[in-house]
Amino acid sequence: MNTFLIVGLGNIGIDYQNTRHNIGFTVLDALTKQVDISFSTLRYGDVAEMNHKGKRLVLLKPSTLMNRSGNAVRYWMKQRKVNSQNILVITDDVHLDFGYLRIRKQGSDGGHNGLRDIQDKLGSNQYPRLRVGIGANFSKGRQADFVLSPWNPDEKRMLPTIVDRATKAVVDFAAQGLEKTMNLHNGQIN
Repeated sequence: MNTFLIVGLGNIGIDYQNTRHNIGFTVLDALTKQVDISFSTLRYGDVAEMNHKGKRLVLLKPSTLMNRSGNAVRYWMKQRKVNSQNILVITDDVHLDFGYLRIRKQGSDGGHNGLRDIQDKLGSNQYPRLRVGIGANFSKGRQADFVLSPWNPDEKRMLPTIVDRATKAVVDFAAQGLEKTMNLHNGQIN
């Protein structure tokens, strides 16, 4: 069975729940609820496993904090013998409008410390990622405060639709491949 590692980036702890920076955790939490499975706390993170259309998906929420996510990704890649093309990293992106999904097969870290650490630990930026746009509604020098703050009321109303679309992108990535998933899901969610 072909195995995929789906990594939702975020920070552990009650202070970070429901913040923009934790959208990766939010997407994986929603997916586990949809398929009625739960996470187990294991080395370097919370892990859940599911099957979908003959594919095995290992869902990982690293417990290493956002800026040290690479150790968890590298460890679980080796544990489950997953190649880099079968990884999908879900993260927030201030460079995309709120509600915009962008799936790419590779790319720069775009200033995102979690992606930078994964790239450093893997020695490559050649792995797929799903960026969820959170917008850039912050003044100069306030980016950290913005990404670590809770969703505003308008965003909260739209969030379930965005998260649902992101969970569909995750399972489509495993079942239908990267190119088709990009065609289906890249773009603004209305």
